[in-house]
Amino acid sequence: MKLQELLKSIDTGYNGDISISVTGIQSDSRKVEKDFLFVAVRGTVVDGHNYIATAIESGATVIVCEEIPEELSGKTTFIVVKDSADALGKLASAWYGYPSTRLQLVGVTGTNGKTTIATLLYDMFRKLGYKAGLLSTVCNYIDGTAIPTEHTTPDPLTIQSLMAQMVEVGCDYVFMEVSSHAIDQKRISGLDFDGGIFTNLTRDHLDYHKTVENYLQAKKRFFDTLSSSAFALTNADDKNGLVMLQNTAARKLTYSLRTLADFKGKILESHFDGTELIINDREVMVHFVGRFNAYNLLAVYGATVSLGVDPEETLVVLSTLRSVSGRFETIPSPLGYTAIVDYAHTPDALVNVLNGIHEVLQNKGKIITVVGAGGNRDKGKRPLMAKEAARQSDQVILTSDNPRNEDPEEIIKDMVAGLSADDMTRTLCITGRTQAIRTATMLAKKGDVILVAGKGHEDYQEIKGVKHHFDDREKLKEIFNTQQS
Repeated sequence: MKLQELLKSIDTGYNGDISISVTGIQSDSRKVEKDFLFVAVRGTVVDGHNYIATAIESGATVIVCEEIPEELSGKTTFIVVKDSADALGKLASAWYGYPSTRLQLVGVTGTNGKTTIATLLYDMFRKLGYKAGLLSTVCNYIDGTAIPTEHTTPDPLTIQSLMAQMVEVGCDYVFMEVSSHAIDQKRISGLDFDGGIFTNLTRDHLDYHKTVENYLQAKKRFFDTLSSSAFALTNADDKNGLVMLQNTAARKLTYSLRTLADFKGKILESHFDGTELIINDREVMVHFVGRFNAYNLLAVYGATVSLGVDPEETLVVLSTLRSVSGRFETIPSPLGYTAIVDYAHTPDALVNVLNGIHEVLQNKGKIITVVGAGGNRDKGKRPLMAKEAARQSDQVILTSDNPRNEDPEEIIKDMVAGLSADDMTRTLCITGRTQAIRTATMLAKKGDVILVAGKGHEDYQEIKGVKHHFDDREKLKEIFNTQQS
């Protein structure tokens, strides 16, 4: 591709020949090949400017950077930009033919609910007969083809490549999770969004953002960049919901369970196999449990209608949708109690799931919660998670989650710091996750509920940098099989 064609997508100055062609774009110097364009991105850990010489040695003929190295010259063309991370997204979009402009792209951001909402929108539009794509924490999909994922929001080159493939197979819609990291790191630069959804905002990722205000502003920047032709749909019941709309040019829409909104909902009745809702004065039975899921479904309904689908048709399909893997996933025991596996890994997410269980149980059974906290992440939420688990459970078992490079027992000690003497009388500390889950099943009786929180869909446990196969759902089913024998 001609370099001068690529450069139309960014504001730049240059030093060298821009009439040349490039054969690829990379921001990882290890992947550079002959006649590539290398973008030197200043990352949170590594500065790509330190690898410009390596990229040139590997064959890069064009370097996009914020500052030209003094010691390098020769035949290399240098493109100077103000923000190389932002430039990478725009160059990637141009390289792949601006795929997001040929798709209806909706982004979902917030602390909790992103995966559920994005996945249910993907399911919704496929059931409506459209080809659709999904970029999410659990898995990426190009229509019906699954593409494994490692990040909530991939890097710009991966995003644009996936979207180009979606265009190629005839997708009409794409739904993607937009993480605060991705917004801050400009991974969504170069994308043309047709809609944005805000779920909620609670404490998370403070190891990265440092303050809640920084975290909030990262989320808000997504809405600030939406165009006037897009819609911005926000949770009016979240204290930060309307903040997201303050500076957006997009069409402003709200959803709520508590106040007047464009998309208003009310819970009529809850069971472990579903909930009866009223949405905009129409009753619908859905296969989801809990108030938090009612919010998720309102967002799905609101976004679908905002994209032009008939409200009645939307409700019909909504009633057929099923829970996302590892999100309030129920597994019945042969002994008459219920196990629930959920990805809840923040204090607020844990509260939401436990509230959902209480709504159904209505004090007719006990709740046993198995929960841990991830290593090398925000330590401040550890005691908060333990406290919330103890506040809403009859029995708590603190255990290992993904300790990563930390000592799991030290993580559990951090969680214990949030518990009172009374809380500790109902709390066990069992480092081994398998034994913790097994202990919970030994304590449970008919009518009780075991919540295994924190890992949800994950099928691994990361210990000392190594991922070992571990799936909470598999463990529960193995234990249940032994109970039957």
